[in-house]
This record gives sequence, C-alpha cells and structure tokens, in this order.
Amino acid sequence: MGSPLASDAARVLHPYYPLNAPLNHFAANETPVDTLLLFFGGILSCVVITAIAAARMGAKRAHVILTVADHLSVAWFALCALTLTGVTGYFIFNHARLASLQTLFAQLWKEYSLSDSRYLTSDPFMLSVESFTVFVWGPLCWAIVASIAFRSKLRRPLSIVMCVGHLYGVALYYSTSLAELYFSGVSRSRPEFLYFWVYYVGLNGPWVVVPACMSPFPSNPKRRDNADSKELGKCCCIRTCFASVRSQKASKT
Repeated sequence: MGSPLASDAARVLHPYYPLNAPLNHFAANETPVDTLLLFFGGILSCVVITAIAAARMGAKRAHVILTVADHLSVAWFALCALTLTGVTGYFIFNHARLASLQTLFAQLWKEYSLSDSRYLTSDPFMLSVESFTVFVWGPLCWAIVASIAFRSKLRRPLSIVMCVGHLYGVALYYSTSLAELYFSGVSRSRPEFLYFWVYYVGLNGPWVVVPACMSPFPSNPKRRDNADSKELGKCCCIRTCFASVRSQKASKT
C-alpha cells in the first residue's frame, strides 16, 4: 500500500489548478501550442468557407441575394456549429480519459483547461451543460445557416433563441466558476495573464459580444428577382429619358 504522501505528490505532477486535482492519468501535450492552433485554424477556415459557399449556392437556387451581414452571420453560426458539435462533442464522449489523450482536440482541451480544469475532472455541471450544447445548440446553428441561405422566416426566431442561449450559457459558465472561487476559495484557472485573461476571458468573450450585436442584422436577404426588376426599371427609365431628349432635339431642328 502506497503512503498518503506519495499519493499526494503524484497528484501535484500536473500544471492545473487546484494542484491537488485528481489527474493521475495526465499526460503532457506532445505538440506545441502554435502547431495546435495552426491545425485548428485551418479546420475552422475550411468549415466556414464551405458553409459560405453552400449558403451562396442555396441562395442562388432560391433567387436570394446574400448581404454582407448575411455572410457574416453564416460564418459566425458555422463557426459556432463546429465548436459546439465537433470540439465540445469530443469533450463529452472522451471526458473520462481526456487528460491522457494526444489527439488534436484532446490537446486543445488540455491547453484550454489551464484556464478551467473542470474540463479534465469530469465536472457534473460541465457535462450536463455541454451535453445540451452539443445536442441542441450545435444543430440549431446549422439550421440557422440553412434558414439564411433559403430565406426562411424561421431565421429571426431561431437566431434570437440561439443568441439568448449563448448569453445564458456564458453567464452560467462564469457564475459557477466565480461562485466556487468566492465561497470555497477554489480557483480552477492558473493565475498567469495568458490563461486567465486570454483563455478564460478572451476566448469566451465572442459568445457575449457577437450575440449582443446580432439584432441589428437584417432578418431576411433580398430577393434577386425584386432587385433585378428594380434594375430593369431604372434602365427603362433612363432609356425613356434619352428618347424624349432626342425627340425634342429633332423637333427643334
């Protein structure tokens, strides 16, 4: 039987807070952070570009013109769909052994967990909330992308639900962590600037700022046929003006 001191010493052999968190199966990342971010950024870019291209094709078939705001909305909700279903889904299905894995998503989670170790300790709150995120919010984001492309009337209500869900989720995420720090004195984040302010605050910030700014976006794209008819009307008006001017000149001569 091992001594309690040896057991406690083994638990400290990881960089996560609190230092006595039970992560005996922890294995340090084998890939540099910049390489992880490069690969993940490439995946994000491919998904966003593909979503925009698919939305443009769908809009063309539906005779819809996508505005700049529509393109930004598609990019945002496609990014959300990938992170909520792919990245968070990986956490849900691998949380028990996440600290020992060396896959791309596992190493990304271990890097982010330096700002919140609850993702490596199978925290019940994180599992329940993130499960809802994976199976409800993720598919809803893809539904919003489709509603933008095909000019569905569901775009506005679905976007409102999703934006409120993001704001509520971030509020729960921060409040539970800060409440634990206040009432129990337990910090789940390392104190360094990179991990607390960049990871913990900065990486979650877009899910507060963007949903709060989504309401000014137009609810529906413009119909291509309406735009074409307006352009045709302008051309006819210009031609009529030129014809009248020519006839007046001819009558004077």
